[in-house]
Amino acid sequence: MKLKLQNLERIYKQFIMLFIDILTLLLALWLAFVLRIGEPFPSEYIFGSWWIFVAVPVIMIPLFVKLGLYRAVLQYIGIKVITTTFQATTIACLIVGFLMMFFRESDLPESLPRSVLPIFWFIVNVFVITSRFLFKGYLYSWDSFVNSRKQTIIYGAGNAGVQIVESLKKSAVYAPIAFIDDDKGKIGTILNYLEVFPFSNIDKLIKEKGARVLLLAIPSASQKEKTQILKKLTKYPLEVKVLPSVDNIVNGIVNLDAIKHVGVADILGRDSVEPNQKLLERNINKKNVLITGAGGSIGSELARQIVNLSPSKIILLDNSEFNLYNIHQELSSLLINIEIIPALCTATNYYQLKKIISQHQINTIYHAAAYKHVPMVEMNIVSGVYNNVVGTYNIAKVADELKVDSMVLVSTDKAVRPTNVMGASKRFAELVLQAFTGKSSTCFSMVRFGNVLDSAGSVVPLFRKQIKKGGPVTVTHRNITRYFMTIPESVQLVLQAGAMAKGGDVFVLDMGDPIKIIDLAYKMIHLSGLTPIDNENPDGDIRIEFTGLRPGEKLYEELLIGDAVIQSEHPRIMQAKESKLPLEEVMKCIKIIKLAREKQDETIVKELLLKYVDGYTSETV
Repeated sequence: MKLKLQNLERIYKQFIMLFIDILTLLLALWLAFVLRIGEPFPSEYIFGSWWIFVAVPVIMIPLFVKLGLYRAVLQYIGIKVITTTFQATTIACLIVGFLMMFFRESDLPESLPRSVLPIFWFIVNVFVITSRFLFKGYLYSWDSFVNSRKQTIIYGAGNAGVQIVESLKKSAVYAPIAFIDDDKGKIGTILNYLEVFPFSNIDKLIKEKGARVLLLAIPSASQKEKTQILKKLTKYPLEVKVLPSVDNIVNGIVNLDAIKHVGVADILGRDSVEPNQKLLERNINKKNVLITGAGGSIGSELARQIVNLSPSKIILLDNSEFNLYNIHQELSSLLINIEIIPALCTATNYYQLKKIISQHQINTIYHAAAYKHVPMVEMNIVSGVYNNVVGTYNIAKVADELKVDSMVLVSTDKAVRPTNVMGASKRFAELVLQAFTGKSSTCFSMVRFGNVLDSAGSVVPLFRKQIKKGGPVTVTHRNITRYFMTIPESVQLVLQAGAMAKGGDVFVLDMGDPIKIIDLAYKMIHLSGLTPIDNENPDGDIRIEFTGLRPGEKLYEELLIGDAVIQSEHPRIMQAKESKLPLEEVMKCIKIIKLAREKQDETIVKELLLKYVDGYTSETV
C-alpha cells in the first residue's frame, strides 16, 4: 500500500490530501462544538449553525490552494507547512467571524457561540499540520529514507552541521542518522531529529546503524584541529568528507556543493609556514621565466604559483603535447595581463633550447623536466640518464652562454646514496650544476625533496585507483617508508630556496617524519569507507598484497649524503654541503653518455654512474 501511494502521480496525491483536509476541517469544527458545549453530540447547536460546516471548507480549501499548501512536496515538507496553515486558518476564521454577524441569532440557545471559532482555530491547526507530518512519516519513513541512501554521520553539531542536515534530507545519496560532537553539553540532545553522540560512539553507529559516511562539519576549526580529528577517523571504515573553512562559506549558507572529499594531504597535513613574499617574488616579479616540464605535476604547480607573482612572461616548455596544451589552456583562461607561451621542446635539444631562451630573454629557469619513475628508468637506463643528465647539462650550458640570471634544478631525495639509476642520474644532474658554479655568471642551485602527494607515478593515485577497482592494493614491502609533502607546499619552498641561492647551493626541504606505506594504504582504504582484509578482519573489502621491492628501490630514503648541513633563513629549508666535480670532468662524462646513447650501451652508463655518484650501488653492471 505504501509503495503504491509513493508511486502515485502528484495530481492524485494532491486530490487525496484535499479530500483528507475537507474531512479534517469538518471533524475539527465538530470537536470545537463538543469542547465548547460539553456534550458529545450537540446536534441542536450543529443543526442551528449548519451553514458554518459549508462555509469553512468553501473558504479554507481555496485559501490552502492559494497559499501553496498543495504545492509542497510531502517528502520534503518542513516549517513552511506550519506557517502556511496558521496563515490560512487565521484568515478563514476572520472571514467566518465576519459572517457570524449576519447569521447568528442571539436569542436562540442553538445559535453559534462565538468561542467556537478560537477553539476551532486551535484544533484545525493541530490536525492539518499533524496530518502532513504523519503522512510524511508513513510514506517516507526515516528507515526507508536511510536504507536507500548512504547512512551519514555529521561531525559537528553547530550551525553548519544543522544546515547541512537540511540539505542532506533532500539528497538522493546521503541520509543523516546522527551527530557527533566533542562538546559534552550537547551530548544526548536532539537537533533536527538527530541525536548528538560523543566521538566514542562512532564504532557503535557503524555497527548498529550501518554508518558509511562521515561529514566533518566544523568550518571554524583550524587546519591543525581538523588534521587531528581526521587522523582519529582513519581507524574507522568511513568515507570521510569535509566542509571548507568558514571563510569559504558564503553568507553562512551551507549546501551539498560545499562538500569535498578528504584527501591524504588532509590527514598527513602539517602546520603551514607563512611564505616570505620577498623571496617568492625575487626571481620572478617583472622577469621572464622558463619552466621545463611545465605539464608535469611539479612543473604545472610552478606555473600556477609563478603566474600569481607578476612575471613579465612565462615560457612553458614540455615534450608532451597533451600536458603542455592542458597547462597552457588553464593559465590562459585566467585572463591576466601576462604573456604565456607554450614551447613544445625536449631538454635534450640544445639548439631549440638556445633559440627559446635567447628569443624570450629568459631571466630565471626552473628545471622540473625529468624521467622520475624508478622502475621505468631502471628498464630504460640509457634513455633515462640521457634525458636527466644531458638535458640538465644543455639547459645549464645555454643559461651560462646567454647569461641567464638564475637556474633552479628540482631534484629528489633519491639522489642521496642512490640504489637506482633514476636517483643516480638526478645526483649527476646536481653535479652538472655544481660544476658550472664559479665559472659562470648564472646563479645555479638545486632543491632536493622527497615524494609529493598526487604527483604523476606516485603511490597515492595508484592506491586510489586500486581501491576504486576493489583491490588488491599493492605494497612493495611491509616496512617501506617514504617522506611526503603536498605539491603546493613543495613548489612554494622551491621558489623561496631558489631566491636564497648564492651559487652551487644544494637546498634540502624539511619533509617532516617519514610515513610507512602500509599505514598509508590502511588510511586510504578506511577513508574510502572500506575495510582492509587482514588477520583481524578476514571478511574485509580490500586485500593488501606485498609484491617485494622493485629493482633499485630502497626501504628508506635519505635527504643528505653527508652530515654537513646548515639552516637557511627559512625554517623549512636547509643547505647541504656536497662534494663537486670539475667542469672539465663533467663535460667528459657528457660525451661518454652521448656515445653510450649512440651505441645503446647500458654498461658504459652504469660504470660512469658508479664511478662518479657517491654511494651509488647496483646489483648488475
